[in-house]
Amino acid sequence: MTGIDTRLIHAGEPEPRIEGAVSMPIFQSSTFDYRGEGSYYALRYIRLNNTPNHVALHAKLAAIEGAQAALVTASGMAAVSTTLISLLAAGDRVMAQDCLYGGTHDLMRIEFPRMNLGVDFVDGGNAASWRENLTARTRAIYVETISNPLMQVADLRAAVEFARAHGLISIIDNTFASPVNFRPAGLGFDLSIHSGTKYLNGHSDIVAGAIIGRADLIAQINRTLGHLGASLDPHACFLLHRGLKTLGVRVRYQNASALALARYLAAHPKVASVNYPGLENDPGHARARELFDGFGGMMSFELRGDVAAAEACLDHLTLPISAPSLGGVETLITRPVKTSHSGMPPTERERAGIREGLIRLSVGLEATEDLIADFARALEAC
Repeated sequence: MTGIDTRLIHAGEPEPRIEGAVSMPIFQSSTFDYRGEGSYYALRYIRLNNTPNHVALHAKLAAIEGAQAALVTASGMAAVSTTLISLLAAGDRVMAQDCLYGGTHDLMRIEFPRMNLGVDFVDGGNAASWRENLTARTRAIYVETISNPLMQVADLRAAVEFARAHGLISIIDNTFASPVNFRPAGLGFDLSIHSGTKYLNGHSDIVAGAIIGRADLIAQINRTLGHLGASLDPHACFLLHRGLKTLGVRVRYQNASALALARYLAAHPKVASVNYPGLENDPGHARARELFDGFGGMMSFELRGDVAAAEACLDHLTLPISAPSLGGVETLITRPVKTSHSGMPPTERERAGIREGLIRLSVGLEATEDLIADFARALEAC
């Protein structure tokens, strides 16, 4: 079972099938009978993430990224926070890419000091500068495969090598790429994190997270997750399990559609810049071509003019839905300063390059020609 599309369908499925059910049933039971388990963490209980729905989903997620183990959580931020809290002790520090999802950035900036944890933000594309930020208490390096919202591709190979050289745990948020386009374990990352809300589920109807990677680290994180209680409900497990089966066909279509739309926008006279690693002149293009199987369905862009031009463009579009989040079957559009990065101080947003007029676009499954025509009309009107 080698192809990822085959693994998406068949990996982790119970054998024999439960009562012959082709689809994994929902085990909507909080607790299960005692069968002589030798420890508390072996008891079958939803909060301990070991119902049949959890077990099947964990096996599938590990298989599609070629990793040893996996764990699902109640949200993407639960995956991020539980991972870091599990791996860091008071006084420890993490080295993190300087342009991250706003929730992750705020966790490190606001919550870390309360726990006596530290963060050193570094330029993800300049590996030569990382050594000067390394301390005796640095325990991990944290990057995003494709950064939110500027679509930067950090020096991922260097991140793995740097972690190995200095005894750090390498962690990557692989949400934007998805396992279809990039499988971090193959490059040597210790842990891969996903907001399962996005591409993994793909239908904008659940909130979930996933952590994939080394079995010893996953076991450690699972214990912390049980203490924090951020477990995924079996029905949400079922929906995520179901959504995964179409991940390959969804993401490949979104790859192609986003590339066509990015090229259209980049050539439009009213568009000042487009951030998309599939464009040949994008700073991350060479890395993306080397490492990824596709460039993803996410892009961001700026128009010529002020914030009013960006708002006018959003107002005139008819197909994209103005809403936060991403990775669903419908195209979503937003200004990050108003949604995903609204909690980031303006000075830090500006320093990171996240300007007021920046527009982030998650390309869905609508006909590509219809999306391009819609943008043509909207840009003409604004």
